Amino acid sequence: MAKIILFVLLAATQALQPPSEPPSTEPDTRIIELRQADLWSKRSGFDAEILTGNVTFFHEGAFMYCDSAYLYQQTNSFEAFSNVRMEQGDTIFVYGDYLHYDGNTRLAQLRNNIRMEDRTATLFTDSLDYDRMMNLGYYFEGGMLVDEENELTSFWGQYSPDTKQALFSDSVKLVNEDYIIYADTLKYNTETKYADILGPSRIVSDSGYVYTSNGWYNTVTEESRLLDRSEVYSNDGTKVLIGDTILYNRQTGEGEVFGNMFLEDKKRKAILQGNYGFYNEKTEYGLATDSAFAIDYSQEESLYVHGDTLVMITDSVHRDIKAYYQVRFFRTDLQGICDSLHYSSRDSMVYMIGDPVVWNKNNQISGNQINVFLNDSTIEKAVVKDYALAIQDRGKQQQYNQLSGRDMTAFFRDGDLYHVLVEGNAESLYYLVEKDSTIIGLNKTESAYLSMDIENEQIKRLKLWSSTTAVTTPLPQLKPEDSRLKGFVWLDYLRPAGPSDIFRSNQRRSSEAVEQRQRRFEREDITL
Repeated sequence: MAKIILFVLLAATQALQPPSEPPSTEPDTRIIELRQADLWSKRSGFDAEILTGNVTFFHEGAFMYCDSAYLYQQTNSFEAFSNVRMEQGDTIFVYGDYLHYDGNTRLAQLRNNIRMEDRTATLFTDSLDYDRMMNLGYYFEGGMLVDEENELTSFWGQYSPDTKQALFSDSVKLVNEDYIIYADTLKYNTETKYADILGPSRIVSDSGYVYTSNGWYNTVTEESRLLDRSEVYSNDGTKVLIGDTILYNRQTGEGEVFGNMFLEDKKRKAILQGNYGFYNEKTEYGLATDSAFAIDYSQEESLYVHGDTLVMITDSVHRDIKAYYQVRFFRTDLQGICDSLHYSSRDSMVYMIGDPVVWNKNNQISGNQINVFLNDSTIEKAVVKDYALAIQDRGKQQQYNQLSGRDMTAFFRDGDLYHVLVEGNAESLYYLVEKDSTIIGLNKTESAYLSMDIENEQIKRLKLWSSTTAVTTPLPQLKPEDSRLKGFVWLDYLRPAGPSDIFRSNQRRSSEAVEQRQRRFEREDITL
């Protein structure tokens, strides 16, 4: 009876327990499978199984082949020797002389004569670790990645077949048939052919070279975005373009600059700067805006020019600088303002339009158009077209010598005004001074033409011709309104005082604002 009760209790206990799962018939995919070997052997005291001849392993989607191998089943790993080959689907192929493979971590360590291939690139090295779990291969004793466009070498590198992204560090060199990139750290995509520059780098080609430490470069179209104050040089090093950010295309030679552009032509001695700029190294055309200014240092005295927009054009010999809107310029012997300016090194001429005003020492010249001739050391002459007005500040009690007319030419010697020619409707106001500096009075003349020789700021010879009138008014009898010619305005407060003063506005006082003028002078044929 007791035996029956015990049997019933045991049966009830078993019935209350959950049913056990049937044993799995599928193999453990984490275990390395030996698929093929011509000869198997085992050596006493040696943990590995020795495999020889046409050895084939399979592990998680990858086949691995070799001539001989040691299989360590306890650690789920093996070593492969001679003619090693890995195949992962139909996308990744790896070749080498030696392989150590860990089935638990899926890490393949290959050594000597390694070649890793996918559909876009081939990697060559002697030491490659290929992490199958991350699908990432990396080398650390030098390697080379090759695709249809470029050849990249470095001491350390890694490549991801999934993303087609490669990372290179230490002595990086990208070789293209048209240029070479030397870099500290570089990313490269074998599919897009974009190179990401991550450290100090140099791009060298027949047309020039580039220094940068951050940006990207399209190795097919040769378009690039260069950051962190990059520099672009011509092949002879005489031209340099620098900027915070540069969009540069080596094929077209065009560079667009954002932030602190600096463009210098060392051969022709000119500099162009601005917060935005554009430059074409093939046509040698440069443009700058936003606090833009240019410096011409080809002559003994440097010329500084500012305008809302500046353009610099050069050829094999000459250079042109054009400035538009709110133009101001400074040279030690000459200063000026206008709306538009054109400087040409061909004839050392400064062409000015748009209410131009020029200052030289204590002289001010204005008109509708002014052309200034320069030489290496100083100003040679100024030609004023339409509504010409010249004012000389005598530095005493607001006394000004004045000349006006249709057209005027002022000649300078060693920076001093020495001869003036006025053509058409000439008028003059000049203080007559004795040798002891006593002022006799203010002389006023009117004529068709006038020429004047000046020495030490004093009239030495005055010639008037064709319908002349002249009158001298003693100082006690001089009325204030008679001491100024029509249109007189002394604008010395707008005069640039130095190179740093060219950025001020040319805005005149409301009482001196330029109104829309009717032509003051009727052009007439004057017979001498």
